[in-house]
Amino acid sequence: MSYECTFICSPELDSTKVEEMVAKVSKIIETSGGTIKNLQQLGKKKLAYNIKKFREGNYVYVDFESNGSVVLSLENFFKVNDDVIRFLTVKVEPKKKVVKKTKAVEKKQETVAATEAPVEEKKEEETVNAESNISDTTTK
Repeated sequence: MSYECTFICSPELDSTKVEEMVAKVSKIIETSGGTIKNLQQLGKKKLAYNIKKFREGNYVYVDFESNGSVVLSLENFFKVNDDVIRFLTVKVEPKKKVVKKTKAVEKKQETVAATEAPVEEKKEEETVNAESNISDTTTK
C-alpha cells in the first residue's frame, strides 16, 4: 500500500537535527521493508494555531510504499520523540479510472428518464382531480 506522512518538528531544532530526524524516519521505513517514493523538507512554516506553545514548525513530507506495520512503528517513533510536535499518516488509495459514457448508455438513460416522466405527470393529474372533487363536495 502507498502512504503519505507529514510531520512537524520543533522550530527550535537546527537544520542538522532536522536532517537527523529525517534520516531516522527513512531508516525506519527501509528497515521495515518499505520504499520511499518522495521525501521533501518543506522548511519552517507558520502554524495555523499554537501547538505546544509554538507558532511555527519545520515541515517534512514523506511518500512511501510498505505494509501497515511500518505505519505503526513510525507513529510509535513520533509519539516517543519530543521534537515532533504533530504528525499525520494517510493511506493513499489508487485513483479509479472513469469510463466515458458511450452513446448506447446515454440513450438507455434517456429512455429510462422518458418512461419515468409520464408516470409523475399522471400522479400530478390524479392529485389535481382529487382536490377538485373535494372542493366540489364541500361547496354543495
